[in-house]
Amino acid sequence: MADIKDPENTILMELKAGTVTIELLPDIAPMHCDRMKELARSGAYDNVVFHRVIDGFMAQTGDVQNGNAEKDFNLRLAGTGGSDLKDLPAEFSGIPHDRGTLGAARSQNPNSANSQFFINFNDNHFLNRQYTVYGRVIDGMEHVDAIMRGEPPMNPDRMISVKVAADA
Repeated sequence: MADIKDPENTILMELKAGTVTIELLPDIAPMHCDRMKELARSGAYDNVVFHRVIDGFMAQTGDVQNGNAEKDFNLRLAGTGGSDLKDLPAEFSGIPHDRGTLGAARSQNPNSANSQFFINFNDNHFLNRQYTVYGRVIDGMEHVDAIMRGEPPMNPDRMISVKVAADA
């Protein structure tokens, strides 16, 4: 069980294999952390699939528009959308993209992050200062490691539920 120091800035992500505890980094990327908490509290991340999972690299999810396996789901469109909220400006920092860190997914435009994010399977330092890091897995990385691989996976895993620890 994770030692949760700040429940307001901790995310509990339920996967089929178990709970992943993510410590958000509001001092590093406050807008991205606020966005994740807003979408988690609204239930927008619940049942959203991991649509791009590359072995040795990362697992990407968070397309609340097209990735909800329980609502108008189309695997071909998963990963092409975001949320109804405006895109976020980049919050690049010196925090490295180490194994277990959470990064904001975006298009070629550095200021296009919205709801999608990825969890690094390995240290991916080539992403440093190019993608916003705004959290890190502090417990349950073995559950992330168990996510079905593929681009997209044939039978994608999903985030069963995503909650802010303060609300759980």
